[in-house]
Amino acid sequence: MDCSPAFVETLAGLLPPGTLRAPEPRDLEEPRGRWTGQAGAVALPRSTDEVAAIVRACAAARVGIVPLGGGTGLVGGQVMPEGPLPLVVSLERMVACRGVWPEENVLVVEAGMVLAEVQAQSERVGRLFPLSLASEGSARIGGCLSTNAGGTGVLRYGNARDLCLGIEAVLPDGSVLHGLKRLRKDNTGYDLRHLLIGAEGTLGILTAASLKMVAPPSGVAVAMLVVESPAVALDLLALAQGRFAGLVSAFELIAGQGLRFLTETMPEVRQPFAVAPDWSVLVELGLPAGLDPEGAMASLLDEAMEAGLVSDGVVAASGAQAQALWQVRESIPLANRKIGAVSSHDVSLPLSEVAGFIAEADRELAAFGDLRVNCFGHLGDGNLHYNAFPAVGRGREEYDGKAVQRLVHDLVHARGGSVSAEHGVGRLKVGDLTRYGDPARLAAMRAIKTALDPLGIMNPGAVLG
Repeated sequence: MDCSPAFVETLAGLLPPGTLRAPEPRDLEEPRGRWTGQAGAVALPRSTDEVAAIVRACAAARVGIVPLGGGTGLVGGQVMPEGPLPLVVSLERMVACRGVWPEENVLVVEAGMVLAEVQAQSERVGRLFPLSLASEGSARIGGCLSTNAGGTGVLRYGNARDLCLGIEAVLPDGSVLHGLKRLRKDNTGYDLRHLLIGAEGTLGILTAASLKMVAPPSGVAVAMLVVESPAVALDLLALAQGRFAGLVSAFELIAGQGLRFLTETMPEVRQPFAVAPDWSVLVELGLPAGLDPEGAMASLLDEAMEAGLVSDGVVAASGAQAQALWQVRESIPLANRKIGAVSSHDVSLPLSEVAGFIAEADRELAAFGDLRVNCFGHLGDGNLHYNAFPAVGRGREEYDGKAVQRLVHDLVHARGGSVSAEHGVGRLKVGDLTRYGDPARLAAMRAIKTALDPLGIMNPGAVLG
């Protein structure tokens, strides 16, 4: 059923004044402009009780609900472009910090809090919330958990789900799951926390979360090092992890094409090398007291050069220099958007398959002509952004982007990888999930969806279609 004016009027009578408003463009957009959503209205609840009242009303009227966090998702999970008009439920007013326990390394926040503010709340008590994304200034923690976001710190700290101890959520019938425990151990049956994390709003609406904090490192060392190939980069990763066990916070692979895109579209970004190397890695170490950051990284560089793994490198001598190196890495996706991809891929592979996949994909894509490939990403956890772009002077519409994507995804699947590493399924990859997903797993997912959301009102069309 549509979210009709009559339904909106009925719903308004159940909620405080000002909770509902007409949709605005920002409610219906996704960052890459692939879809424009639709909605009969937007609800902006201030409390979990109000979310529950909204869901109960939608269930009674069989009106679909599209949960909205910061709107930064890249697979269309936050927009519904077709079908009956849904109600968009934005969590932007639910931004409270419900409690901080530094002695437990735990804080509890509402789902609408922006990730950067979660980090700031942790810093105020001398702790670190280590989930870090390029969109952390606008992404909301509820959306990060709903998509099980990754980012640059997964190698050391894990994905979003690994940083969550408990959740509060409104289920599709309007009941409230009170799961905000601060426990590290709780073996009392099915872990519904992990069921809802990564479900992309298809099983309920996350309203609050208990999150893990960690003690921040005493020192941080950052360097950009030139390597001959992805295979050598993996050897360097093994060396770094052996030398600094558990202290490698990030290990980012950067192709020369990405640096050349920066030169072409964002020349204001200062790069560490006069000529872009074919391959480099950005390494970050988070070190305990007693280790000099610059000296520790310099020793790793010396050892790597002696082993023939690194031919050149720049070690940050200050926080500003470290930030400048990170700016290079974080600007690459922006440069990509300015170029305009034929096909973008967020994939993950077993580490031993990474180098072989890149070489094979490069060879196979030659059949599509003069594509430019920019491969970069979180090499430490096997997550690559392997993206294809048109040649200079050609438009992306001149290439068969769907065929490129199918080829890349087939190669990833054949090597035991995943075609969705950290952005989720949303609506973009529903067909991929059907094509590559294990039949038994898909059947179990559908059974869970039917059991919890028999009316199919939670984010219709996302994940399972």
